[in-house]
Amino acid sequence: MSAFVQHTDADRRAMLRTIGVSALEELFADIPESIRAKGGLPIEQGVTEPETLGKLAKLAAKNVSAASHVCFAGGGMYDVAVPAATGAIASRPEFSTSYTPYQAEVSQGTLQAIYEFQTIVARLTALDLSNASMYDGGTALAEAVILASGAREGNRVLVTPHLNPHHREILNTMLEPTGLEIVELPRSGLRTDVAAITADAQKGAVAVVLQQPNFYGALEDMKAAGQALQGATKPLFIASVDMSSLAMLEPPGAYGADIAVGEAQPLGFPMSFGGPAAGVFAAKAEYLRRMPGRIAGMGKDVHGNRAFTLTFQTREQHIRRSKATSNICTNQSLLALMATVTTALLGETGRRLAAKVSAEKAWSLSRRLTQIPGVELADPDAAFFREFAIRLPREVSPRAILRKMRERGFLAGIPLDPLPGGGRGLLIAVTEKRLWSEIEAYVTAFRAAVEAERGGARSPETVSQAAR
Repeated sequence: MSAFVQHTDADRRAMLRTIGVSALEELFADIPESIRAKGGLPIEQGVTEPETLGKLAKLAAKNVSAASHVCFAGGGMYDVAVPAATGAIASRPEFSTSYTPYQAEVSQGTLQAIYEFQTIVARLTALDLSNASMYDGGTALAEAVILASGAREGNRVLVTPHLNPHHREILNTMLEPTGLEIVELPRSGLRTDVAAITADAQKGAVAVVLQQPNFYGALEDMKAAGQALQGATKPLFIASVDMSSLAMLEPPGAYGADIAVGEAQPLGFPMSFGGPAAGVFAAKAEYLRRMPGRIAGMGKDVHGNRAFTLTFQTREQHIRRSKATSNICTNQSLLALMATVTTALLGETGRRLAAKVSAEKAWSLSRRLTQIPGVELADPDAAFFREFAIRLPREVSPRAILRKMRERGFLAGIPLDPLPGGGRGLLIAVTEKRLWSEIEAYVTAFRAAVEAERGGARSPETVSQAAR
């Protein structure tokens, strides 16, 4: 998009007359007044364009990112290693218009890329089929619950209390007009008490939603949850998963999940300041005609050559119209392509190695941090993959630690204030991209930040550890 807007006031008036609107503000009538920007940009009169651009550049320079700081933040988006070949392949001219291909007549190359993505997702999740991707993981989760509401009788959804909060907000918004009631399962430390998924609790429930690993990085007992959900009329088991963890952890299909959702970003494309991403949606074959989005299939043309086509699309423009499962009619094709390319480049061995390295470095960092006096794992009994929550000393502010760590060149994590069960802490993620030297420097900086927050007084334990 160009920074130069060529429309004059006369042009705008002419366009408004053409569409039958007297003022630009009428186009935004549905947006509440309280959140509308008032007036023009806060720029002084008579300021030149170079001066204005200079001021904007100074404001932009205040931002920090994973490009300028070493990133240990996660919470759904991760600073994973992306091979240089991924960007080179995805930016080829053949794919330059593949952001949102709508029609079944799109090129064979794009259709094949979609088909490959679906195959990768189906294999990773051990489920029968996948769609071509969705807007993001939160949207995919909400669509999964809506699917369940059409496949089962009931008006309740049992949801883990440790769901990604952004996904929970999307779920709240999208379920509001459906009349479905969200019921939180009880917690057990930083994990879900899956023993609460009893036969009585399941009555009137259309779905049970768990996240693996959950928002705090803890591993849930997904097998026990799957065993609790039995019978033809059971609620659908929806697993929201970190796709990169499936190289090590048991896949959703193995523990009885009916639907698996998540973000494709951890499979291998940049965080892009938190989005866009690509939502994953995989399910058992019996839910094929209820699935949202689109599915590419492979067959043969009249000459016997392999050919790809869109086989199922839940589009509002199609004959089902208001009866369609969803009005999502497209997919995040370019980002799904990048995830596909990265996964193909790494292969099964490379994907497993990346997961193993992440886990080893995360466990090593957790041990090092909990040697700092007053710092402890928020739930010592909970296993984790590559992300974990720590509890800070009572007098230490998470945001103060983040600020001090940022000054030392680190994006240290996500503040947890409060933590479930009390206290305050941080959520810390370690990916395969992190170097051992970065982990060493992180521990040193973290120790200094905690000591500074505690007044600089060094305890005997600290002195002893420093001497070692």
